[in-house]
Amino acid sequence: MFEQRFIVDAISRSSENAVDRRRFFRAAGLSGITAGAAIVAAGVATASSAAADGGAPSDSAILNFALNLEYLEAEFYLRAVTGVGLADKLTTGTGTRGPVVGGRAVSFQTPLIKKYAEEIAADEKSHVAFLRSALGSAAVSRPRINLNDSFTAAARAAGLVGAHEKFDVYANEVNFLFGAYIFEDVGVTAYKGAAPLISNKTYLEAAAGLLAVEAYHAGIIRTTLYALGVQTPSIYTTAQKISDARDSLDGKTDLDQGIGTAAVANLVPTDANGLAFSRTAAQVLNIAYLTPKQVTSGGFFPAGVNGTINTSGGGGDDDED
Repeated sequence: MFEQRFIVDAISRSSENAVDRRRFFRAAGLSGITAGAAIVAAGVATASSAAADGGAPSDSAILNFALNLEYLEAEFYLRAVTGVGLADKLTTGTGTRGPVVGGRAVSFQTPLIKKYAEEIAADEKSHVAFLRSALGSAAVSRPRINLNDSFTAAARAAGLVGAHEKFDVYANEVNFLFGAYIFEDVGVTAYKGAAPLISNKTYLEAAAGLLAVEAYHAGIIRTTLYALGVQTPSIYTTAQKISDARDSLDGKTDLDQGIGTAAVANLVPTDANGLAFSRTAAQVLNIAYLTPKQVTSGGFFPAGVNGTINTSGGGGDDDED
């Protein structure tokens, strides 16, 4: 009885809709009267759980939110190293599928940086494929993504370019690294912030694996930028400006950190306990939408993200999910 109830609860929590619940129940071997009773019990359990926790998002909704971010990262990196993005078969799903504006191959001058970019691009593509496989028919499609105006807007907000200047993230490998720096640090904090909300242990383990890889990526990007700063100290200042810009978007608390200075490195951003910090989904979307306001679209996602978690925080507060 306990095992069946556990399966029911996990399926209910991890399914986005009734169709998915029935599919998972069949996979779990729950059929006939047993499945019918299980679905009713699951519905009651879900309603009670939602009422108790203020309507916490399902595990599936959380992973779909992550899938939107992985689409963005995969398109950014793949275009940088190959000149083309994800194959069409990796972009379909629920919600409106959108095109990707911008992006082209970077003319890498440093073989090591090119190797880093190629490896990260492959990882991000794998993340998209993995999440789509895990979510099945509940997976959202790739939303509309802008890799041109969004980077210019981000660079203007950080003070990297003037009000009427453009920032081409694909113009050279240093610009590319700054673009990657924007994404990777946010990805780490997004997965850490989502971890306490995931109840299915299988999904939690998957999210932990994704978090670990994003942290490796962030470490590579931060270390590479820091090394370049030895010869070009202005890189430290630029990285700090990007960090300050992220902080200006995601709430009143000063959490974000640059890569350090010529005197002191800060390759691993942590709190006083040596722990990575978290962002809520709303805070992540403040950065992705490039606004401190409560909106459902903007910046890198001109038409918003797909799925039920799609609204940024508002009023400069440190919003909770």
